[in-house]
Amino acid sequence: MKFYDELEWRGLIKDVTSPLLKEKLNEGGLSFYIGADPTAESLHIGQFPTFLMIERLKRAGHKPYVLVGGATGRVGDPRGTGEREKADVEVIDRNFVKIKEQLKKLFGDDITVFNNYDWFKDINYIDFLRDVGKYINVTYMINKDLVKRQLDIGISYAEFSYMLIQGYDFLTLHDKYGIDLQFGGSDQWGNLTTGIELVRKLRDEEVFAFSMPLTVDSYGNKLGKSYGNALWIDKNKTSSYELYQYMLNFEDIMMEDYLKRFTFLNKEEIDSIMKEHNSHPENRFAQKTLAKEVITFLHGEEEYEKAVKISECLFSGDIKKLSIDEIKDGLKDVPNFEFSIDSTIIDILVNNNIASSKREAREFLNSGSIIVNGDKITDEATIISKEDLIDDSYLIIRRGKKKYFIGNTK
Repeated sequence: MKFYDELEWRGLIKDVTSPLLKEKLNEGGLSFYIGADPTAESLHIGQFPTFLMIERLKRAGHKPYVLVGGATGRVGDPRGTGEREKADVEVIDRNFVKIKEQLKKLFGDDITVFNNYDWFKDINYIDFLRDVGKYINVTYMINKDLVKRQLDIGISYAEFSYMLIQGYDFLTLHDKYGIDLQFGGSDQWGNLTTGIELVRKLRDEEVFAFSMPLTVDSYGNKLGKSYGNALWIDKNKTSSYELYQYMLNFEDIMMEDYLKRFTFLNKEEIDSIMKEHNSHPENRFAQKTLAKEVITFLHGEEEYEKAVKISECLFSGDIKKLSIDEIKDGLKDVPNFEFSIDSTIIDILVNNNIASSKREAREFLNSGSIIVNGDKITDEATIISKEDLIDDSYLIIRRGKKKYFIGNTK
């Protein structure tokens, strides 16, 4: 497949501004950019397929740039779901630095990262209205999908003006650096095309844009931080193990689509993976393959192997193979409790709501359902001493196959 055909096969093209773009993408040699929002200090996994396009375009012979919106982050963009809260300026500036470092780590030092605050901070408001605002019709702006949806619930003038700012970004980057292509998520289409319009009217030149479908689940819910379900691609905010578990639980019906969007695996490889997956879906082969590809790309093979190790040890209950840091990584969100040294196991279970009563605790113990620091406990009289603890402090209790609890000494 030619490059553009591959992008279509992967489901990565939604809208394009010109039929000429197909051949230009196939030929290579374009300078392109994508915008990043600095209201968070990391990209999240829902954005990953969109930003992975940077690497796809690089490999096809195009030159990468990223614009982090230090100016637009101060304003906020319309989302169709309500207005963003105004972000703290110091936070935005700090996030710019972190996102820039993250992008260069992922896509190489040859990627140039701009901050649009650098050219907006000295622009006079009257000059901006005269030089930019007069060339974009209000009717044109109102008819953009996101703006139309947000008009029903109210939109500030600041957010309404967002597309003028982003349009001016494209004009500036085109004038100064010869950038002739912008892309982004389909929710940015109105902003993308405003830049095209400004360059056409003010420079009488054609530049290009395309949008990508948003990454959603089978219900159409976006995988994004605005919707409360973000997993960050910064491993210090979301560990490789958490990312592994998250992707392991992806729906089967979405796996072929996700393998196309999240990875560089080719058609033959994905067809083979899906054939094996569909023959034994209970083994989660597609999900495991996806997790391997994504985590290895983001954090390296060692982090992927660590995630698999933690997952397998926690599933089997064999936590003795894990370091205390790996245990904390894998059990970050499980219930914590405090206990006294030399307590009986049955008292620990009951006093910390691991069992609702001594009768239930005995049932758990007798059935072999209680694993303490990797060892099965069946005797209710067992006393937990300091020698039984991990790292002299921790008591890891597993009840049943999946329910974990972390105890710390008082």
